[in-house]
Amino acid sequence: MCRHLAYLGPPVSLAALLLDPPHGLLRQSWAPRDMRGGGTINADGFGVGWFTPHGPVRYRRASPMWSDPGFAELARVVKTKATLAAVRSATVGMPVAEGACAPFGEGDWLFSHNGVVKGWPHSVAKLAERLPVTDLLTLEAPTDAALLWALVRHRLRGGADPAAALATTVAEVTAAAPGSRLNLLLTGGRRAYATTAGHSLSIQARTGAVTIASEPSDDDPAWQTVPDRRLLVADPLTYTVEDL
Repeated sequence: MCRHLAYLGPPVSLAALLLDPPHGLLRQSWAPRDMRGGGTINADGFGVGWFTPHGPVRYRRASPMWSDPGFAELARVVKTKATLAAVRSATVGMPVAEGACAPFGEGDWLFSHNGVVKGWPHSVAKLAERLPVTDLLTLEAPTDAALLWALVRHRLRGGADPAAALATTVAEVTAAAPGSRLNLLLTGGRRAYATTAGHSLSIQARTGAVTIASEPSDDDPAWQTVPDRRLLVADPLTYTVEDL
């Protein structure tokens, strides 16, 4: 499993979002509260993507977040209105490599997956066959998360609504690989889209800002749990939750 987070709102430092909170992603990398049987820590890499006037920038490493003093320094000075970050717990048999760490991205999109595809890779081979061969040849890593991103990205390239792209991908993968955990997180910098399918997700909505996270980063009562099998669409002012 993994832990991920998306933030949209007034400019804030990456450190304030990820490092400083008492149960932020930094702490979740070694002391997560809810892994649901998918490992004990998230030490197989991390990644952060943040939006600039020129588009998103990604910083990814195959090492634990706590072991990278360079990122800690960077996080103190980088401020952003939108970010997506994740810490990784690699599924047994999948590589520990920078390319396997979320966020995955293309253009203005950033994507993350918290969960596991059951029966990987055989269970989803037929779904993979629908993708252009070049998409399969250029996957950043031979992992379930990278394939899920390729499936979502293919729909986005075809003009699909982002919420529909996530919902359809979850439905098809669930049918092909029952029991999969498919918490997906997608943002283009202005709006965030998330699914709950087998794992935890919470949202903190304040005036002009929204944070979506696998686990609350503190004990603020403003955090609300998103029920399972839901599709969440949020921007800094409003959010909706619908059945998947």
